Amino acid sequence: MHKKIITHEERHIVLGNFLSLTTLQSISYILPIVVLPYLIRIIGMEKFGLIAFAQSLIQYFNILTDYGFTLSATRKISLAKDHEERISHIFSAVITVKIIFATLSLIILTALLYFVPKFRQDWPVYALSFGSVIGSSLFPLWFFQGKEKMSHIAVVNVICNTSYAICIFLFINGPKDYLRVPFFNSLFIIIGGIWGLSIAFKKFKLRFIVQKYIHLKDEIRTGWDIFISIVSINAYTATRTFAVGLLTNNVLTGYYALAEKLASVIQTFPMESFSQAVYPRISKVFAKNKQRSLAIMYRIQDNITLGFIVCLPIIYFIAPWVITLICGQSYPQILITLRTLMLGVLFVGANNFRVQFLLVCGKQDLYARIHITAAIIGLPLVFLLISKYSYLGAAISTVIIESGVFILTSVIINNLAKKIIKK
Repeated sequence: MHKKIITHEERHIVLGNFLSLTTLQSISYILPIVVLPYLIRIIGMEKFGLIAFAQSLIQYFNILTDYGFTLSATRKISLAKDHEERISHIFSAVITVKIIFATLSLIILTALLYFVPKFRQDWPVYALSFGSVIGSSLFPLWFFQGKEKMSHIAVVNVICNTSYAICIFLFINGPKDYLRVPFFNSLFIIIGGIWGLSIAFKKFKLRFIVQKYIHLKDEIRTGWDIFISIVSINAYTATRTFAVGLLTNNVLTGYYALAEKLASVIQTFPMESFSQAVYPRISKVFAKNKQRSLAIMYRIQDNITLGFIVCLPIIYFIAPWVITLICGQSYPQILITLRTLMLGVLFVGANNFRVQFLLVCGKQDLYARIHITAAIIGLPLVFLLISKYSYLGAAISTVIIESGVFILTSVIINNLAKKIIKK
């Protein structure tokens, strides 16, 4: 990148956080992939599909408790700089809201398990999976992102995820042990959440301040547009596995869930960690120089897009070998689904920093409208195509929706860029 666009100090800060986040994310994504071959062989595709379906349900509660704070609160912490009192107030308000939403989530899940036969039949899987909501609510990832100090929590994720993998290999010995999978997953996410909180309080001299209703309301209002956007995004992303589980069976759900998990690793690793490292920095740049932040965004996005164009064809051709390695045999159902999802991955990769720039500009309303539009069109499309083409329909809907989001975002960003350049 040209030195006039990005300074040496900025490059150093972003690179440091990128490396920490990549370490964190590599463990989060690669270890489960390492565990997958063992799990599929030991518990079977049906139980794997059931656990994936349960996790897709629990994901909705994670969305509620996160409430977009990974973006809205990160930006607030970033702009608060070293004002300790202000940071403690933001931190306390966000944690309080997350705990309230986690409690509400537990009440909703309890009602679902009691009143809905499909969920009541396998209620222990859902109950044990809910622990991840508790742990994620406690883990202050958004705070460390805002402070640009991701190295503090990389070790937490490495140890917790490694411990989870070890427990899977030691204690999952047959199909009857399948309930231990969500148990260990929840256990170590909760441990990580508590550990992350303790680091935040000790390293940054935070104080928990009991918040007035007006301050909690302010945090909810600030994150509202982003929350609606995230709900909309998950209406056509997280819902795919859930919809496959509702409309087919556990085995077919297992096929699709595995293909989507592999596609997700390709899509987010290491792009997501780079995106998270860049976001607080580019927000600070935008506050001082809008034209410069726009140039940085375009430079980064072009390089990321080129990377996907080069890498995805390679992944397309080695996909059969990867699936055989993981599953112990070839699965044409998983292969065709994964290859279809690759096109959707390309559109997401080519759009990531464009759509993030809307949040940098404070255009949460535009960010929300894009994804609300995609959800209104995409959600019915997901169910329609799954009904017609089974699990493959979920992959086809992904490509259609992500291409539409890419086109819509590109048009909006180009119009926004013209206004910024004119100023």
